[in-house]
Amino acid sequence: MSTYRENALKELKLWRSKMAKRPSITDKLSKGIQNKTNNLIPEKVHTIITGAIKNMVKAVISGSEYTTKKPLDHGTLEEREALVREKLDFYKKAAAVSGAGTGAGGILLGLADFPILLSLKIKFLFDVASLYGFDVRDYRERIYILYVFQLAFSSQEKRNKVYKYVENWDNYIKNFPYDINSFEWRSFQQEYRDYIDLAKMLQLVPGIGAVVGAYANYQLMDKLGDTAVNAYRMRVL
Repeated sequence: MSTYRENALKELKLWRSKMAKRPSITDKLSKGIQNKTNNLIPEKVHTIITGAIKNMVKAVISGSEYTTKKPLDHGTLEEREALVREKLDFYKKAAAVSGAGTGAGGILLGLADFPILLSLKIKFLFDVASLYGFDVRDYRERIYILYVFQLAFSSQEKRNKVYKYVENWDNYIKNFPYDINSFEWRSFQQEYRDYIDLAKMLQLVPGIGAVVGAYANYQLMDKLGDTAVNAYRMRVL
């Protein structure tokens, strides 16, 4: 076994432990604070965010323009992940530029960053799936992408639930209905919103919006990259 593969297995083991751990008291308190924060945010803002997320989720499940990538059918794990890192670097920079540009433009442009960032994240996951050799034209692979997304941007309690599905994917997906409404996308929306709301709300504040937007977007994309790599390692290793 190569040194690279051995290190990847060690990293995967640590990641799996993190995904499966029970919510801490801090996690529970944070979730409670987030729920209270949501009540302070104007309903109009929530409606815009929810609409953007809903439409993007529908696009992912139905295929849309994201199904054009062909799976990479050759290459070692190290070679594939070198390509993944290149993709991640590109998407992190693109996300940072979007955050800075929209954050500097006030509330309206700040709100526009939500669907832009979500689109970048989803496109990145489609690229990652293809680089690991999975065909995103398969409906089941698009469902997997949504679960990987949830692993990155959910509360620990929700992450525990989703991780069980991902950990036993081959068995779980056998019984998953071929129906857009079967996916729990209402929960998907709320968890995602709760996870990013605080950072993204600060992006709307005049004077600091550009800096906050660039930093938050870069970090959120970086977290998605780490989650995606390990979620696909779990299948290929």
